[in-house]
Amino acid sequence: MGGEGENMTEDAKDPVTYEFRDGAAWITLADAEHGNALNEVGAAALWRAIQRARADRAPVVVLSAEGRFFSVGGDLASFAAADDVSAYIDDLADALHRIVSELMRLDAVVISVVRGTAAGAGFPLAAAADLVLAARSARFTLGYTKVGLTVDGGTSLLSATLGLHHALHLALLNPVLSAEEAHRAGLVAQVHDDDELDAAVDRVVAQLVTGSHAAQVTVKRLLRGAATPAPETALRREALAIREAAARPDGQEGVRAFLEKRTPVFPGDR
Repeated sequence: MGGEGENMTEDAKDPVTYEFRDGAAWITLADAEHGNALNEVGAAALWRAIQRARADRAPVVVLSAEGRFFSVGGDLASFAAADDVSAYIDDLADALHRIVSELMRLDAVVISVVRGTAAGAGFPLAAAADLVLAARSARFTLGYTKVGLTVDGGTSLLSATLGLHHALHLALLNPVLSAEEAHRAGLVAQVHDDDELDAAVDRVVAQLVTGSHAAQVTVKRLLRGAATPAPETALRREALAIREAAARPDGQEGVRAFLEKRTPVFPGDR
């Protein structure tokens, strides 16, 4: 069991930090220098933090991030550096999907706190929480098809939250949703001015921690079971699809173009 205020690691460069305080587990994506991009190291650290929250029997888990981004999504530089990019992405998607599944099934109310941009896999990672609290500066965008890739991280599960056609709009045209738009769409529970968000999160955590944990967890299971009865099946379909996309010429060109900061020219199947 972790002690109050105990950090998960002494290493200031660890991409994820953990603290148990005020009766809740506080998990922070802490690789602000790289926009909290998701790679094997970060996914492993996030998984360890979630398991720490489980061991601490935290009734509430708060997932937030340092810096200007909640997360820019997958670390495309690590994709390009991999010897077998499709296998690497498949492994990374599986690691991310294990995290998403765990957050959905955790015996705790999970809160994500979004400042700045949640892009790519950062979007469905934020949405894996039971409650999403956003700063007015928050932005949400997918962007997978812009680089020739298919969605992962539980993006297909957004159809249960947002509706099929809104999810298709986000996935195919890659618009950027403001915090207010995400609130109107039903994704974000509360929007607050940036300088008021921390206090709002503290209030929500205090309300949950002093409430009936058994009732809260049962409600979470009932509603999630009705909305997404087989999330792991959807997550595995996403992993297989993005692995295939990464091996195709369009996916390879999309990643190269992103890293070279140019507009991709997709060759298609030609």
